[in-house]
Parts: sequence; C-alpha cells; structure tokens
Amino acid sequence: MIHKEIRIVKEDIDRRVLPFVRQPGRYIGGEVNQVKKDLGGCESRVALCFPDVYEIGMSYGGMAILYEILNGIDGVCCERVFAPWSDAEEILRKEGLPLFSMESCGNVGDFDIIGFSLTNELCYANLLNMIDLAGLEVRAENRSDDDPVVIVGGQAANCAEPISAFADMFVLGEGEEMVVELVELYRQIKKNGGGKRDFLLAAAQTFSYVYVPGFYELADAGSGEYLKPTVEGLRTRFENAIVKDFDAAALPEKPIVPFVEAVHERISVEIMRGCPGRCRFCQASFCRRPVRVRTVETIVEAAKKQYAATGFDTISLLSLSTADYPYLDELIDALKAEFQPRNVGLSVPSLKVQKQLQLLPKMMTTVRKAGLTIAVEAASEKLRQIINKPISDEDLCAAVSAAFEAGFQKVKLYFMVGFPEETEEDIVGIVDLAHRIASLRREVEGKPAQVNAAVSWLVPKPHTPFGWLGQKDAGYFERAKELILDRKYELRAKFLRFKFHEVEHSVLESAMGRGGRELCDVVEAAWRAGAKFDLWREHFDVTLWEQAFAGAGLDLAAKAQQTFATDEALPWAHLGGPAQDTLLKHYHQATELK
Repeated sequence: MIHKEIRIVKEDIDRRVLPFVRQPGRYIGGEVNQVKKDLGGCESRVALCFPDVYEIGMSYGGMAILYEILNGIDGVCCERVFAPWSDAEEILRKEGLPLFSMESCGNVGDFDIIGFSLTNELCYANLLNMIDLAGLEVRAENRSDDDPVVIVGGQAANCAEPISAFADMFVLGEGEEMVVELVELYRQIKKNGGGKRDFLLAAAQTFSYVYVPGFYELADAGSGEYLKPTVEGLRTRFENAIVKDFDAAALPEKPIVPFVEAVHERISVEIMRGCPGRCRFCQASFCRRPVRVRTVETIVEAAKKQYAATGFDTISLLSLSTADYPYLDELIDALKAEFQPRNVGLSVPSLKVQKQLQLLPKMMTTVRKAGLTIAVEAASEKLRQIINKPISDEDLCAAVSAAFEAGFQKVKLYFMVGFPEETEEDIVGIVDLAHRIASLRREVEGKPAQVNAAVSWLVPKPHTPFGWLGQKDAGYFERAKELILDRKYELRAKFLRFKFHEVEHSVLESAMGRGGRELCDVVEAAWRAGAKFDLWREHFDVTLWEQAFAGAGLDLAAKAQQTFATDEALPWAHLGGPAQDTLLKHYHQATELK
C-alpha cells in the first residue's frame, strides 16, 4: 500500500463551488471543535463518510464517536465527508473536482481508508455516487491495490449482500473498539510492506466481525449455506462486534457545533445499549444484544463535558428503550440538579406508558413539554401481542390522562400497518384510539388535545421473526390510508392529524433489505439511471428502481412481497444477528396468536 499525497482542493472549492451553491455552510468546515491534523504527517488517513447531506450526518451520533476515537490515535487522522447536494454535485462534475473532506478539502480518493456508515437501505445509491465522485470505480473488483480500502458499517452491514459488489469490507456491530483494531492492523500490514489484499485477508482471518465479500461466492444449491469461501479456512458466519464494558466505552467529549442547523442540535448521551424488549418487527432489538448500561455518574459527567464544549441547551438521553434504563429516576434527579440552574432542558424519548406515570412529577419540571410521544404501533391489544409489544389500553389511557393533568398539551402517536393477522377493523381502530386519547383532555380543559399520528408501513426486516414474511402489497397500504382518512372524516375530528410514510419507500426498503447478491446489478443500474437521495421525496423516483429491477429480470413489488421457507438459506443469516432458533421461536409464537 503506497502512501499517496492527498490532493488539496480548498482553493478550487472556495472559488468555483461555494459562491454557486444554495447552502455553502454545508461544505466549508472549520466549525467549533473540529479536529484538523496534518494529512501529510499522518501514517493513516481515514475519510469518514455519511451518505446524506451535512445536516443529517451531523445529527448521527455514531459518526461523532468514531471521529473522536480515530483522531485520538497518534499517527491517524480522520476527516468527515458528506454527500453533496445536487447543486454542488453538478458543479463538481462540471468542473472536474473530486469529492472532498470537510477539514482539509482533501480528495477523498487519495485517503487510505474510506469508511461509510449506512443506516438505511435507501442510501445505497448515494454510496455509489460518493465512491464515483471520489474518482474511484464503483465495483470493488475494478479498483486497484493502490486505491483506498472502502469499508461499510452500520445497519447495512447486517444485510450486506445487495451492495456486496461495491465495498471491499463490511464490519458488523459496534464500532468503538473495532475501529481501533482495524486501523492498527492496517498500519501493521502497511509497515511490513503488505498491500490492500494482504490487509483484507488478514482482517478476514483475524476478526469474526469482518466480512470481505470478494473472498466468497454463492454456495451450491441445497448446501444449506448462502455463501462459500474461495479462500481456504475462512469462516462462513460472522458475528457482531460487541463492546462488553459499555460504561467505559468512548463518548464524545467535544462534539462539533455545526454551522448549518442540523436536524438534532443537542447534548446526546447514549445511556443504554440493547433493548430488553423483543418487538418482533424491530431489527435493532434482536441484533443489538446484550443489554448494557452506563452509570449515572458517567452519563452526568459526559453531559457536563459536552455542555462546556457546545453550549447546547437540551440533553437527550439515547437508547432503544429509555424506560428500561434501571436508574432512570436517579439519573433525572442528578441531571436536574446539575442543569436546571443553567436552563438546560431534558429530552426523554418515547417511554413505556407505565414509566411515564411514575416519572411525570419529575418530568414536569425538567423535560421540555412540547408534547407526549408514545409508540403504540398497533391499535388493538391482540395485534400488540402478535408483535410482542404488551401495552394495555387501560395503561395507555391512564398515562395520557396523567400527562394532560400535569400540563402536556399535545400527543404524538406512532402506528404501523401491515402486521400479520391485521384486519380492516384494526386499521380503522387507529383513528378510534387516537380520537379516544385526544378526548381524554376534555376532562382537564374541556376540549380535546391535538393528536399527531404518524403511520408507517411494516417492512419485514432481516434478523427478525418477521423476516420470513412477505410485505403487504402497495394496494393494501393505499387502502389503509383511505380507511384512516375516511374514519377521521366520519368523526369530524379536526384535532387529529395523520402523516403517512411513503408507500414506495417502504416497498423498496423491503425489496432491498432482504435481497441477495442478485441486487448488486439493480443498485448499480438504478444509480447510473439517476437514482440518488432516495430518502428525500423531491429526489425519489420509483420508476428508476422498477426499471432497474426489470433490467435484471426481477420485479420490485414481487421482491418486496417475497416469502422465505424457514429451512432455506437466507441471504442475510450469515451476517450477525441472533441464532435462527431464537427467531423461529418468536415466529411460531406470533403465527399461533390468531
């Protein structure tokens, strides 16, 4: 592996790009707490990439953690890279300028390692677009030994096959310790005169969380495996990296303060990793195991450091299920004592309704009261049993009533449509339950509450008990929207507002998430036809994807609705996640609740 000199294009960006884009603040860097090292003086240079715009990526906590860890290693420098919006991309391509890093405006294609955090299947086209803008071939097999190592982590690594042709390596699981191990191995191989393939092979042989797709091919039919190695001795199943001592795991101490308003600008502290619950539609609750917690002292100290470094006026407690943090009462007391005198508020994510009842007195003086948020998911108790989310209507209404009495004005509810055994009555029940919750406020102030309900469509996820099931067809979801809106009209409930997820987004997410290597050609064809920023409504064009599927002899809708036999080799089962026996147990329990 040669040590390239990184081309710096700052002057070109300042003169030929920034004056002509709508939001130049997305590209200028130089923010408070930015870390800028000498690229020429570092042994290893890492471009940490997020496949969306600046204000989205700057709200992603995982990126902030890796940024501080990598820049804390002597001889290693890490710089951020975000997907340029369409106006900036047009200029870069027209002017022949490369994708560049925020800190130094360095050509991303000259870095040693390009690492992507992929959190959603609808970012796949942006992955290819950023690799191409960096001046690299999008397919790993076409890149040379002197090109950077392209590594993909995040949620996509647990269902990597649809983009396996484009990454040199996938890393599964939690990154705090993994990233240090990988960088140290890279430096060792490089110091000993090894090349990129040497590094990839050593990583694949050493770490159970590393998947190098170039060392595998499809297994023979009937073998019971999806892949077989082309290099002798390599494993066929991979495990998620796990940080065992979570309390000692790295936390951002000096988060970067963005110049452009980010989606989330606040002090963010992850208080617990993993979830004791087992919602059968939730990939994170099955993949991010075991449950680990941070101490109250660690959390408060982290919040104090971040406050001193940023001045943000809200603290957000992050976890998959904040209500299950065992010391939540004590934590709220400690944060209240430390930060209430500074007028710093506390944002507590959606809590289980039983916990909301217990914490309301404390929350009223500490938590910002914009509204109460509850992820109900299903309107009927029967469906909640099927999805393994045991919330009773009695507890739900009691929690909301107590919140209204304590002064909360609004309620936000999350629902999902498309569960097994769901009926039209269940769908209409979403409106009836929302109406019932809104009406509880009449007892306090004589008028109903404003209820905002977000309705999404079930996407069967890999590594969940519902992963074997096909998604409902698009017509089913469109009919569900009609039923909900018609029922709202019947009730003349102007105080109910419903927001629906894009059906086409969910269909594509389902098709891509449970796909295999046959989808690599689809992803590339869609990107070459113009697909990018598929998470953005103004950019998303489902016809590009339909045509790409058709060009590969596939059908997008049929792929989304595909069901799998419980004994077949799944294209994701080898990529981390729980044992199939665990998932099958939940699968059978759900299907028996009819």
